[in-house]
Amino acid sequence: MPLEAYKKKRDFKKTNEPSGAVKSTRGNTGKNTYVIQKHQASHLHWDLRLEMGGVLKSWAVPKEPPKTKGLKRLAVQTEDHPVDYAKFHGTIPEGQYGAGTVEIWDSGSFEIEEKKPDELMIDINGKKLKGPYALIRFKKAGPKSWLFFKR
Repeated sequence: MPLEAYKKKRDFKKTNEPSGAVKSTRGNTGKNTYVIQKHQASHLHWDLRLEMGGVLKSWAVPKEPPKTKGLKRLAVQTEDHPVDYAKFHGTIPEGQYGAGTVEIWDSGSFEIEEKKPDELMIDINGKKLKGPYALIRFKKAGPKSWLFFKR
């Protein structure tokens, strides 16, 4: 189950986060969903989410995502999220995984230009981020560490 790790961390009787009822939004628009959520949890970070394979592949970015070339940001891969999480905003209650406020910082669509196990080249069409971006696995920092930057 691709969302097993996501569901295991949450008590849906206590949080209003999506449980994964929507399987995909791609059929509605013909484009892959892209969203960045600003998440004030124990530490402020931005969650980059890209719709692939019926889920949102997710990375936590500790600093504001790069809008210009030359800035590289660490992006730590996290568990897959359901596609309906792309519209989630609100407060995750105290005592729940990721407790804190979530707001949509940017959203839109993206196209995959090239995909390899350790590289993902995408073209983002968001409100704040636009154009060619890359996610490159940063092996020296661990298997879940990636660099996120504008090309």
